[in-house]
Amino acid sequence: MAAGSCLLLLLPWLVTASHSPPGCKIRITSKGLDLVKQEGLHFVEQELQNITISDLHGKEGQFHYNISQVRVTDLQLASSDLNFQPQQHLVFNINNASISLRFRRQLLYWFFYDIGSINASADGVHIHTVLRLAKDEAGRPKISNITCNASIARMHAGFSGTLRKVYEFLSTFIVTGMRYLLSQQICPSLEHASLVLLNSLLDTVPVRNYVDEHIGIDYSLLRDPSISTDTLDLDFKGMFFPRVREDQELENHAVEPVIKETERMVYVAFSEYFFDSAMLSYFQAGVLNMELQGEKVPKDLEVLLRATFFGTIFMLSPSVDAPLRLVLQVSAPPRCIIKPSGTSVSVSAFLNISLVPPDRPPVQLSSMAMETKLSAKVFLQGKALRVQLDLRRFRIYSKQSALESLALFSLQAPLKTLLQLTIMPIINERTKKGVQIPLPEGMDFIREVVTNHAGFLTVGADLHFSKGLREVIEKYRPVPTAAAYPSSQPAEPSLDP
Repeated sequence: MAAGSCLLLLLPWLVTASHSPPGCKIRITSKGLDLVKQEGLHFVEQELQNITISDLHGKEGQFHYNISQVRVTDLQLASSDLNFQPQQHLVFNINNASISLRFRRQLLYWFFYDIGSINASADGVHIHTVLRLAKDEAGRPKISNITCNASIARMHAGFSGTLRKVYEFLSTFIVTGMRYLLSQQICPSLEHASLVLLNSLLDTVPVRNYVDEHIGIDYSLLRDPSISTDTLDLDFKGMFFPRVREDQELENHAVEPVIKETERMVYVAFSEYFFDSAMLSYFQAGVLNMELQGEKVPKDLEVLLRATFFGTIFMLSPSVDAPLRLVLQVSAPPRCIIKPSGTSVSVSAFLNISLVPPDRPPVQLSSMAMETKLSAKVFLQGKALRVQLDLRRFRIYSKQSALESLALFSLQAPLKTLLQLTIMPIINERTKKGVQIPLPEGMDFIREVVTNHAGFLTVGADLHFSKGLREVIEKYRPVPTAAAYPSSQPAEPSLDP
């Protein structure tokens, strides 16, 4: 009884642990699948045109035949469909297609010998394939399995020459053999195209990459792709990490993104965890600090600071003309807050103001706390997510006394201007490059629209192929082996039965 009670208490925790919320979520809708189908159909046509069919030879009574150098000359894929099939499958159907062939003939009937070419056509070609999507060991989406069925309803061979009537009478043997060989080559060709070539394209999806010299991003899938009748959802970890601590894991307590829209081809959602992990990584990398000294301090601000701390500086005579030094240090990882009204970033920092007399230890004039709130404009361009920050609210106060906080009130406006002119451009220069979204090479986003929600934001967009599937696949095509690719030079046909 006690064991059963413990199990019931642990059950909610086990369910939560098994379903970690994603920091980044991508949804492909039926409209996006239609675009993929158009590009994929062109790719399938090219693969079927490269089918290699074995030579065919035989004997029926006094009729000897040898068929060689079979080549696909044309394809007509009249009707095709690419659909989602719950829970992890894509279904690709080609109906009523036709395939035109041309091959070399060597025929012997009694003492008549003939050689030449034959044009043939396979009509009523039906191909049914089911692709299973899964997460591989590296965390990428992969085609893990394919089932395929192909059939040919009719096949016709056109003969010419003096023995045309004889060939047409005896062509049943040739047509039947060619029909069988062709139908047997369709599925292996599509299996190789899916499990090898298309997976080489999916290998270009970034999983764990460096963003810059300080941080990286982990886009590994948390689980297998989830497919409904209308959508395909991919849950990515979406966690940044400092390069000095690449094995760091940050637990995700943010709201899980929920995508309900289906009007656009693709939707990408980012939770507060996505942005918080980036700012935590920069904080741990030690880059959220800045120091200005001497001539780098804006002249107007230096005059104001010297006037504010005149008494202290005067008491330090004869070092009144010593250079000023400003050290700005973020005291805690910044936090991102996403609301339907907009996205903001809260930052807490310390500002230490000192004099640095030559050959003498620095003399601290003041140490003040700063609280700032930045507005964040998030946008997607091509395949890069970018953020533009703007300083909205700014407050400083003394850590020593309320009286000094009152004296520092006059510094708020010039220090805010200092941040806007010197520090914000540096921060925005870092975010200008952006971070790549986990899409395969050759695919980009266009017509992006950003929508804020409570705890996450979504980017709805359409897909665009900047490169064709063939172009990317040829770039990353695995090195062929003798087992996978038979020789393209057929042996000289023989009339031996």
